[in-house]
Amino acid sequence: MRKKRGAGSCAPRRGRPLAYGWLALPPPSLYDAGIRVKPLTSYTGKLTEAQAAALRSWLQAHFYQFRPVPYARFAADKEKTSVVFYESGKLVVQGKGTQEFVEFVLEPEILKEARLGYEAVLNPDLLLPRLGVDESGKGDFFGPLCIAGAYANASVVKAWAEAGVRDSKNITSEKRIKDLAELIRKTPGGVTTVVPIGNEAYNRLYGKMGSVNAILAWGHARVIENLMQQRQRMNPPPVRAISDQFAHSKETVARALMGLGREIELVQKHRAEEDLTVAAASILARHEFVTRLGALEKQCGRKLPKGASAAVDAAAREIVDRLGAEGLAKVAKMHFRTAYRAQGLPEPPKTEWRRRA
Repeated sequence: MRKKRGAGSCAPRRGRPLAYGWLALPPPSLYDAGIRVKPLTSYTGKLTEAQAAALRSWLQAHFYQFRPVPYARFAADKEKTSVVFYESGKLVVQGKGTQEFVEFVLEPEILKEARLGYEAVLNPDLLLPRLGVDESGKGDFFGPLCIAGAYANASVVKAWAEAGVRDSKNITSEKRIKDLAELIRKTPGGVTTVVPIGNEAYNRLYGKMGSVNAILAWGHARVIENLMQQRQRMNPPPVRAISDQFAHSKETVARALMGLGREIELVQKHRAEEDLTVAAASILARHEFVTRLGALEKQCGRKLPKGASAAVDAAAREIVDRLGAEGLAKVAKMHFRTAYRAQGLPEPPKTEWRRRA
């Protein structure tokens, strides 16, 4: 027998379609376990002649496949996105890539305006005052580990959305990262902090803690504490801190929290960079990492490639030849297998990774 909806049911009710999706009453929280906002798969709007021309040029430059469509000025497809501009001036975007296209192409590149998006309609939690935490440099052999945090209220979130703030991994231009980092720091009402862990300190911490996750947990906790020490600048005070769930157990970070950090809710979730505060933190962390990596390059007199690759191996061997293992430890993370190869040491045995139930 189908169970009737009770008066106190928290299941979403059907509503009328809005510009960005369906209104659910009451709105589910993005942070409730297992609940995700349904992505936007259809968008309709109007374009001016200039905007239409700009869009067509953008589609051509990004290798969209054009096709004939009745009553359309142009139509083009690529992967998960279909774009059709009709003679009436109406634009229709459809497909699984619609939301990303609207947020990262149409609004910032063509319309020259941006909105927070339909998520705020479905989830007022997205406008709640909160902290976001993220890191950069974890997977890079050369350079520090940088962990950053940002506080935002509703007005700050909207300002960042309009400026095009998003996960730093989706921004390829270092100049764009630099410009956004400066904007994030200067946004009225926002509060930021960065905790850089230089290579020598990182190697000491790894020797003591024996785990990258333990270092990350300490760093995330330190960032949250640093932000909470500035809570007098936050109006209103934050209700939660959000970070990526990088460890199997959420207790890894929860146990590392310090006094002030324990006063607010800690939310850890996969793909946390979808939240604007975490995205802002990722940009701050990336900018700090790139800046410090550049300083290390001047210090050791050569380019230090990012990530882990054959070019990284070659650079590590050259540094060991010139400066020894001690010199390498000043610019690199010594628990990486690259460090063993550069020194001619046997690599530690690989441990088989198994998914836990």
